Amino acid sequence: MSQLPALIGVVIGAMGSYVAVMRGERVRFRRERESRWEERRLAVYTEYARVLKQTVTLTYRIAAHQGNDPHPHPLSATDAEPHLAEAADARDPAGEALLLLGAVPVVAKARVWVVVVIEMERFLRTGAHDPEAWAELLVRQRIAREGYYAAVRDDLGLPPGHSGRWELPSRRPPAA
Repeated sequence: MSQLPALIGVVIGAMGSYVAVMRGERVRFRRERESRWEERRLAVYTEYARVLKQTVTLTYRIAAHQGNDPHPHPLSATDAEPHLAEAADARDPAGEALLLLGAVPVVAKARVWVVVVIEMERFLRTGAHDPEAWAELLVRQRIAREGYYAAVRDDLGLPPGHSGRWELPSRRPPAA
């Protein structure tokens, strides 16, 4: 009987230790699970941006061929068509993964970006020579891309990033 308080103390201590270890394990498991999902979301967000940017680059090249853009590597619409189809084919599964794993604000911003890219494709399919209209589409595309990246950073808790606007040096006339 005299050892009963000590025995009760040991049992309470063991139970307390068990509860503390289990709570710690639960917290660690949640943290690891959240980390894995963040990694997966980042991969999905990055892949979607990559496939969309592939289409954007092709549109720059086609626009250069049509005289709407100063891209240094023009490409005719005929030559670009298989590449555009391939980019569109890659965009569909990337978009589905985005719908599955992406946060609602990110998916909304991705939609805004892809709609502008589709408008760029439509503009080029008309064969129009209108550098000002093309420049307006480029501005809209850049704003939509910035919105997508800002939503991604916000979802993943990342600090603000660069706008992605690179000012190119102006062309200088050759030295005499």
